[in-house]
Amino acid sequence: MSTSKRNPAITISALALVVLSMASCGGDPNSPGVEYMPDMYRSPAVEAYVDYGQDPYHFSEELAQEQRNTQSAKLPPAGTIAFAAEAEKAQFNMPYPYKNTLEDYEAAGLNLKNPIAMTEATVEQGKVIYTKFCQHCHGEKGEGDGSVVNNGGYPQPPSYTAALKDLPEGKIFHSLTYGKNLAMGSHASQLNKEERWLVTRYVQYLQNGGKMTREVAAATTVAATTPAPAAN
Repeated sequence: MSTSKRNPAITISALALVVLSMASCGGDPNSPGVEYMPDMYRSPAVEAYVDYGQDPYHFSEELAQEQRNTQSAKLPPAGTIAFAAEAEKAQFNMPYPYKNTLEDYEAAGLNLKNPIAMTEATVEQGKVIYTKFCQHCHGEKGEGDGSVVNNGGYPQPPSYTAALKDLPEGKIFHSLTYGKNLAMGSHASQLNKEERWLVTRYVQYLQNGGKMTREVAAATTVAATTPAPAAN
């Protein structure tokens, strides 16, 4: 009867492997156990609104778990003004001073002026936004004949070349900010202030009959400079 001899080194290595495997299985079902080179397992990507805190490999699991349960993104304090990387655009981050009242609607029409110059470039930018957000109701040329009116049976909005021809830029912006009447809702959540001012410029372009300036204003200037006939 022959007997086989076991290599002690192999036996010890096997036992160590079994002990290590058992030790890596913790009681927490969410625990990954013992990790070899955890930097290879943990992705640098993070989920939104989650504070992952300190790596438990270097700090305690309790500290990491506490920080994971803490929301990282919070609402800014009231009155916070967003940072503008471009100085000329900082004005668009300032709070809007007019409220959603009839009195402030009239005040906006008197005092509020468009900070964006009326150029071919800004009119074209406004047209792109107008086409996406306004044309379906107000129509391509602002005549109130959009597809929502023609196909959906909704009330026709006033024309920019008729009833709204002289609507001031401040009232246009105010209406985009808060909405107007029952049919038009607020666009402040879809368009930022700069985009609303660009739309305002394009609406003024439509008010001018598709021109940068009004011919009526030019005619008035000529009439004003023409001397009146002498009285007999």
